[in-house]
Amino acid sequence: MPAAAPFTPKTLAFLRALKRHNDRAWFHARKPDYEAHVKAPMVAVIERLGEEFKAFAPEQMADPRKSLYRIWRDTRFSDDKRPLKTNVAAVFPHRNGSRHTSAGFYMEISAGWVFAGGGVYMPEPAALLRIREQIARAPGRFRRLATSPAMKKMGGLQGATLTRVPRGFPATHPGAADLKRKQFMAFKEWPPELMTSARFWPELLTALRAVAPLVAFLNDAMGISRSSRAHTD
Repeated sequence: MPAAAPFTPKTLAFLRALKRHNDRAWFHARKPDYEAHVKAPMVAVIERLGEEFKAFAPEQMADPRKSLYRIWRDTRFSDDKRPLKTNVAAVFPHRNGSRHTSAGFYMEISAGWVFAGGGVYMPEPAALLRIREQIARAPGRFRRLATSPAMKKMGGLQGATLTRVPRGFPATHPGAADLKRKQFMAFKEWPPELMTSARFWPELLTALRAVAPLVAFLNDAMGISRSSRAHTD
């Protein structure tokens, strides 16, 4: 592990200033600082994660051209016309899917936090049904995955749920609690100072490794993995 993260105090200082001065003129005058102290370190993180994923999530993509979110907000349909995001973020979808169709990892840094984890946020109805069918076939396996010691350290499985078991599944199903889920995620948040700490890489990699089995399960269930296998309890 390297002794320090690629981010520096200048990264945190820029993000704090951006939160106070969210306008185009201010940003354009300081774009070289953004490129050097925010974007370039995040690109370095993405590139290193591309190497790290080979060991525990080889089907997830880490490509600066596709993973890095743009800094500009889309304000066309929003009452909030502030032009810039006040965080820098990256997403790591399955190689056979996209950020909108597959489960994956996500991380962001801002003036207020470092945030990382993964799963699937808003699966399409057909994809959600496939996930539920996979859970119904192997409720015990999914529960063990969702309650592993590593997942507990992440705060457990997170996301919105229904109040009742969805239509098509018995209310008495042993996996009823998980069948109610509409979102399947696990995330962890740290103070913003983590981005400049020697603990950055250990904490980030531990979090992503913890959620990797969930990501693999979801992609397998949705049929995105190259070799989708049926699992039984």
